[in-house]
Amino acid sequence: MAAFTLEDKLVVAISSRALFDFEEENEVYETGDLAEYEALQRSRLNVPAKPGVAFPLIGKLLKLNAGGHHVEVVILSRSDPISGLRAFSSCKAHGLAIERGVFTRGRPPFGYLKPLRASLFLSANPDDVRAALDAGFPAARVLPETPQAASQYSDEIRIAFDGDAVLFSDEAERVFQSAGLSAFVGHETTKKDSPLAGGPLKPLLAALHKLQKIAGDAAPMHIRTALVTARSAPAHERAIRTLMAWNIEIDEAMFLGGLDKGAFLREFEPDFFFDDQIGHCESARVVTATGHVLSGISNAS
Repeated sequence: MAAFTLEDKLVVAISSRALFDFEEENEVYETGDLAEYEALQRSRLNVPAKPGVAFPLIGKLLKLNAGGHHVEVVILSRSDPISGLRAFSSCKAHGLAIERGVFTRGRPPFGYLKPLRASLFLSANPDDVRAALDAGFPAARVLPETPQAASQYSDEIRIAFDGDAVLFSDEAERVFQSAGLSAFVGHETTKKDSPLAGGPLKPLLAALHKLQKIAGDAAPMHIRTALVTARSAPAHERAIRTLMAWNIEIDEAMFLGGLDKGAFLREFEPDFFFDDQIGHCESARVVTATGHVLSGISNAS
C-alpha cells in the first residue's frame, strides 16, 4: 500500500470547537478546571455534538472528494485525546469523512500545522490563530456565536475575502491609517502597476483557485470566490492588477468604498467570510459564518 501524502491536497486544520458547538463545554474549560471539562466530555461521549460555525463549510469542502481525494480535513484541538473520541464520533454521526486528528490536552496545537501542510487553520482560540499566522499559515478566529443560515447554493462552496491584510499585505492599510484617505488613494494610484505583496490568506485563495481548475464543470461541487473590500475606484485597479499578476482569478469583486459589507454578503451568501477588522466581522457575522484574520496593522495591539 502506498504511503498517504498531503502534498497535493487542500488541508484544513480545524479545532473541535470551530467544527462543533462545544460552547457549553468550553465555559467549563475556561474556568481552568481541566478535570471537570474532561469529565463532562466523557459523560457525553455517546451524545453527538451539534454543528458549529464552520460545519457547513467543512461539509461542502469534503464533497469535493467525490471526484478524487482533493481535500483533507484534520481536527487540531487543545482537547484531551479521550475528549477527541467525542469529536470523531460526532463526525461519524453527521456523516463527515474526517479520519485524522491531533489532540494536545491544553497545549498550543499550532506547531502541528507544518507537518500537516495546512492550507487553513480555523479555531475559536485567538492565541492559537495569532501563533499560526505568525508562523506563516493562513488562519482565522471563528466567531462561535455566528448564526447558521441555510444556503440556497447546495452545489457551490462560496467563500468571500476582504482584501488588504487578508489577501494582500497591509501596506496600503498602513498608509490609510497613518495619513488618511487622500494619501491612500494617491499611494495606490501611483503604484497601480506594482503588485501588492501577498497577505496571510493568499495561499488559501491560490489553493481554491487550483481546485477550481482541477474540479471542472462536471464536479458535484463548485467553488465561487469573491473579493469584498472597502476600496473603491481608483484604488480598485491595484487590487485587480495584483490578482492578475498572481494568475489567480476571482469570480466576484465588490468595491464598496466604505459601505457596510453585511448587506452585500447577504446577497452573495458565502459559506464563510474572512476579514481582518473586527467591525466588519461583527457586521458580517449576523449574515454568515465569519473568520477574524488577526493580522496586519489593525490587529497590531
